[in-house]
Amino acid sequence: MTTPASSPHGAEVKARRAAMATLAHADAHELADRLALLPTLPGSEDLRPAEIGLVMLRGRIGGDGAPFNLGEATVTRAAVRLLSGEIGHSYVLGRAPEKARLAAVCDALWQHPGYRTRIENDVLAPIRARLEGERSRRRAQTAATKVEFFTMLRGED
Repeated sequence: MTTPASSPHGAEVKARRAAMATLAHADAHELADRLALLPTLPGSEDLRPAEIGLVMLRGRIGGDGAPFNLGEATVTRAAVRLLSGEIGHSYVLGRAPEKARLAAVCDALWQHPGYRTRIENDVLAPIRARLEGERSRRRAQTAATKVEFFTMLRGED
């Protein structure tokens, strides 16, 4: 059953997805540094220690054609539980056990009412700003290579 994005629960799911997407694009050092800036953190235990595996990437020709197996990608996943009961999960591309664990801790903290604002402001906001800056620089570099083509009318009929 899907939850409409307009419902309060749907909005929370959408916000958590956005947070998890941001965490997936961060690097391990960045997450560790951001979490170190927070005051005391609740204890946590590994429900699923970080493990590395493969996922099958699927594609479609033209976006709506028959699906086909494109290839495999390495991913690392982790799950942690805070001592207060919140459970955090993460899946990240590549072989990054420390990043996966830190992202799972951030996900669990994001779900904790007392830490959500801190995670949003002190961890996610700086990462989002860095990612947007990188995207802007990439767009500017790409725009600088844009070539305008035009045709001149030769005057012959």
